[in-house]
Amino acid sequence: MNPYTIFSEIIAGTAPSSMVYEDPEVVAFMDIRPVTPGHLLVIPRVPARSLAELDPALGGKLFQVGQRLAAALRESEVNCDGVNFFLADGVTAGQEVFHVHLHVIPRTPGDGFGLRARATSPQRADLDYLAGSIRGALQRNPGIS
Repeated sequence: MNPYTIFSEIIAGTAPSSMVYEDPEVVAFMDIRPVTPGHLLVIPRVPARSLAELDPALGGKLFQVGQRLAAALRESEVNCDGVNFFLADGVTAGQEVFHVHLHVIPRTPGDGFGLRARATSPQRADLDYLAGSIRGALQRNPGIS
């Protein structure tokens, strides 16, 4: 699969971006289609199309940087009251750019952003059944990341 995305150009410095953070492993920049003012993207420099391809340590680094950025958003002129992290993994989950990226979305009262879900209340037996299935997958595949 072709690892090229617009994020590759941003990392290389050949596409415009409003960079907020850079280190040897991760960069963060303003989203060009923000859902709220101050919306940031945190991406690894090494492309990974999905979470399955992402080194777990690098995944942890994305969230560590996201946590720092969340604190910075609160202290900046964005002055948000809360922050959502969002990461879409796969087409069905809403992923559009196939280079893993963590959205850091500042929240203020009445900002109009929200997640809509149809919540259910499954029976405990159904929850236990699925928990057992997931535990089994972890045991069969200790390298699942």
